Amino acid sequence: MLKLDQLHAFYGKSHVLHGVSFEVPPGEIVALLGRNGSGRSTTVKAIMGLVDGKGSIRWKDEEILDRKAFEIAHRGIGYVPENRDIFPKLTVHQNLMLGEKKSRRGSGKDQPRWSFDDIYAMFPRLKERQHTEAGVLSGGEQQMLTLCRTLMGDPELIMIDEPTEGLAPKIVELVGEYLRELKRRGLAVLLVEQKLTIALEVADRCLVMGHGRIVFEGTPAELRANSYIRKEWLEV
Repeated sequence: MLKLDQLHAFYGKSHVLHGVSFEVPPGEIVALLGRNGSGRSTTVKAIMGLVDGKGSIRWKDEEILDRKAFEIAHRGIGYVPENRDIFPKLTVHQNLMLGEKKSRRGSGKDQPRWSFDDIYAMFPRLKERQHTEAGVLSGGEQQMLTLCRTLMGDPELIMIDEPTEGLAPKIVELVGEYLRELKRRGLAVLLVEQKLTIALEVADRCLVMGHGRIVFEGTPAELRANSYIRKEWLEV
């Protein structure tokens, strides 16, 4: 579905990614792990066309490197940024409307996976606050809203950057359940995460980054068993 091959990325003259290669198959949760500064966020931004890159990024066998971000989104890749880019003066419902895919009417394969009813059933707290300005929501609620706005675009792959950052443990557990629900709905997920626990619980496969390279790829069980990788590249 998504395939990176020898991806290099740059911020100006700074060379950040050094030949990153991996794949995200359909319907799989892949966790991209690593310490701050390892290149995880840069990787998803490069996939989304927000960072200059060289190499290859293929989506359904189409090269998308150097495509504009809106073109990549239209092809079925969603991106939930770490900084929760909500529109604070708009209501929850208005924020969701802005993410809605324009061609949502139809049937068959054009039928969207997510409706407003789906979103509000999955996130009842957002339904309660649908007429509330998004800027007064809690951090956890804003994270939910950002995720749901992306889902309204009906992506086939969703890339989520640090969804549990700054959230209370109980909300972190909810995020884990939501990620499993996305998989049950047939979405592929590329999860950028620092919390090893949640990644090991929900992921099918784990990638560990260090210094702009992939230094480990394997199952959660294999990562649990590899104390060297955890100590060298993940633990503080």
